[in-house]
Amino acid sequence: MNAAIRAVVRQADALGHETWGIYRGYQGLLEGDLEPLPSRACANILQRGGTILQTARCLAFHQPETRAEAARILKEAGIGALVVIGGDGSFRAAQALMREHGVACAGIPGTIDNDLPGTDRTLGFDTALNTAVEAIDRIRDTASSHGRLFLVEVMGRSSGMLAVHTALACGAEAVLYPESPEDSLENLVTRLKAHWDAGKRSSIVVVAEGDTVGRAMAVGEQLRQEHALDLRVVVLGHIQRGGSPTALDRIWGSRWGAEAVRRLDRGERGFYMAEVAGAAVAQPLSRVLDPQPLPPGDLGILVSVLSR
Repeated sequence: MNAAIRAVVRQADALGHETWGIYRGYQGLLEGDLEPLPSRACANILQRGGTILQTARCLAFHQPETRAEAARILKEAGIGALVVIGGDGSFRAAQALMREHGVACAGIPGTIDNDLPGTDRTLGFDTALNTAVEAIDRIRDTASSHGRLFLVEVMGRSSGMLAVHTALACGAEAVLYPESPEDSLENLVTRLKAHWDAGKRSSIVVVAEGDTVGRAMAVGEQLRQEHALDLRVVVLGHIQRGGSPTALDRIWGSRWGAEAVRRLDRGERGFYMAEVAGAAVAQPLSRVLDPQPLPPGDLGILVSVLSR
């Protein structure tokens, strides 16, 4: 996100526009927590995780009168366009703000879940993926040394996108995620026993936090009680959301931030930036209402095939 903020500020400066930073998202906007954000304020933030503007949930923004107040604050501050970095909730709010009050809005996808329609990637996904894979590589050493089964829970809310990509990248023996047609403990146990019969003495199973079977702790307890499996559970948790971003996240944050400003400067509004087949494109904000994209079905199958 910091790469995107930096690009927005410096591209706007290059085009002769002044940029203001709004702290803590819509909540900060409602509280008037905003100030000019000059180019020098973005020095040395490219390599930092998180966001220098911070973030917060704002349930009050669901109310039309709250959005009207936000539009009033923006108008009084002389802000003519709003760049929103976030996920579907942030984009839905931006769409409502534009529809109801004519605020020119542009979105930049920022969520480790990679669950926004119309784009092949979101900022943070690649960093979270690499963080999870590095952690599981370390866990694999212990699993191999002690001959154990590990269940490793990754984030992703209700999407299995991060779980499937992590499982494939770290060579996991199996992955449990909400959208999988074979997401059941019976199938998992059958697969693990087949691996054991084939000579494997350690296994890694990646579990999506939004798994319909249950979170990793619940899955582990069920496997112990019903199948007498000796296992360990690791919940990677919020380490996936921080740390220095990968080069790809920095590059796409920079590209999207600059392009969003260029489009706003040309008079465009009501869009969010996206990647489609390697190209930086703009999608209408209304697309945020489309169905959530599913993890590629072939990746889950490939995890199974390659774990033999």
